[in-house]
Amino acid sequence: MADQPITDQQQQLNIELTEEMADGEYANLAIITHSFAEFVIDFVNVMPNVPKAKVKSRIVMTPQHAKRLMKALIDNVKRFEAQYGNIKDQETTAMPFNFGTPTAQA
Repeated sequence: MADQPITDQQQQLNIELTEEMADGEYANLAIITHSFAEFVIDFVNVMPNVPKAKVKSRIVMTPQHAKRLMKALIDNVKRFEAQYGNIKDQETTAMPFNFGTPTAQA
């Protein structure tokens, strides 16, 4: 069996998207931290004039998967810009509060 080639049918992956997850969560801030073994990405929705914000979702992944995500995002942004035009960078705005984490980029 170990010598048999892997067919497309054996590589098929069924991914389930529940109704709760299908709506998604809006986030306008991503806080990224890491250790030697993992990357942690917290997705946050910060509202104007509200001094407190909650993490909407936290994703923990290996450094290898973080790099694959980065490459996939770069590829998708390039395709988006090819279809719709350049995405303009907004000026960086200082947050009026401290999240208690190392400086991160979003």
